[in-house]
Amino acid sequence: MELKDVLLNLKIVMFGGKGGVGKTSCAASSAIWAAEHGRNTLIISTDPAHSLGDSLGVELLPGIPTLIEGIENLTALEINPKANMAEFQGLTNINPLEEMGMEDMMGGMSLLGDLEDLTSMNPPGIDEALAFGKILEFIETEHDFDLVIFDTAPTGHTLRFLGLPDTLSGWIGKLIKMRVKLGNMFGAIKRMFTREEKKKDNSLDVLEKLNQSIINAKDDLTNPIKNSFVIVMIPEEMAILETGRLLNELVKYEIPVSNIVVNQLYQDTNRLCDFCKTRREMQQKNLSKIREVFKDKLNKILIEVPLFKGEIREYEKLKEMGEYLIK
Repeated sequence: MELKDVLLNLKIVMFGGKGGVGKTSCAASSAIWAAEHGRNTLIISTDPAHSLGDSLGVELLPGIPTLIEGIENLTALEINPKANMAEFQGLTNINPLEEMGMEDMMGGMSLLGDLEDLTSMNPPGIDEALAFGKILEFIETEHDFDLVIFDTAPTGHTLRFLGLPDTLSGWIGKLIKMRVKLGNMFGAIKRMFTREEKKKDNSLDVLEKLNQSIINAKDDLTNPIKNSFVIVMIPEEMAILETGRLLNELVKYEIPVSNIVVNQLYQDTNRLCDFCKTRREMQQKNLSKIREVFKDKLNKILIEVPLFKGEIREYEKLKEMGEYLIK
């Protein structure tokens, strides 16, 4: 499917690849094109080192969707990995003695102390995982956007990003079971010592809602009718190797891939200096390899984008780049 059809018909488009290859520029250019062709578009940056606001030439407050002035139908959002964590505080931390009101009387019991330590443990990277959970929850929440474009982090972060649904869903499932069992056990013990009514705890409801959002969103991310991943690369050997690894992982996670953008190509002109001519020869050699491996053998649509004289940022330059991406 060509990028034009992807942007006009799908619900989700993800841009990713090696660091420094122009992912944000491609994502922002595509978002502008889609918005100007009638699709109410949200572009989200999941890169911890955000550059989306800089690319668009606007200030984006972390975690706050911002309408882009002068571009109808376009909203931008930079996800703060630490944002929304307050909503999940206490989901993993259970102080059973405090919940039962018996800290002074039973504080020395080793069994309860061990259980308290166990239930307060968080798996590594839980803040990143829960932030990702909020993204997935957003995908599954009713909203007015026709298209959500993700400007993802460099390859390593993106692969963790794609693997989190399985990791997070499994961990939440275990946590739900543990909380139910502990809640029942401590509730019974508490009723033996006090008649005080138990405070309402909605943490299980929040966890179950998050878990279902993750399951539903994973279905969307693996559905070629709803989502497509666009790989951005440059014509260099290291980028080719990393793109190959990325493609293998996308296949593993069953994420559909439609297009590969080969960015920053030197143009054929007699006015190139010796250095630029050498660079172009190297690029052309690698471009032939890219065409053979990714286009012919893997049947992916290649989009070749030239190296621009100036920096690609703000509306006019992004719009110009968008024409190359679509053409």
